[in-house]
Amino acid sequence: MVTVSRRYHGDTFKFKVALAAIKGNKSAAEMVQEFGVASNQICAWKKRLEENGALIFSDGRRAGNKGIELEKLHAIIGRLTVERDVLMQALDRSK
Repeated sequence: MVTVSRRYHGDTFKFKVALAAIKGNKSAAEMVQEFGVASNQICAWKKRLEENGALIFSDGRRAGNKGIELEKLHAIIGRLTVERDVLMQALDRSK
């Protein structure tokens, strides 16, 4: 039986490999040999970069608005939790 050990590849390495795949200067076999990664993995990283690369240039102001919205939601959750606790105490006393 063959034992296969998993290797962890950091984000920088994945980006480097995906970028090399997008450039297309080397064949798949050359990239497999150079980076020591299976060709299907290289294709997967290339696809992720192509699909999500635009996020690098996304507007950071949207992320700030999400933080404000998150704070509002946390406040609502806190208020509802207090109301629930008060109602549960009232229900326990009425028994």
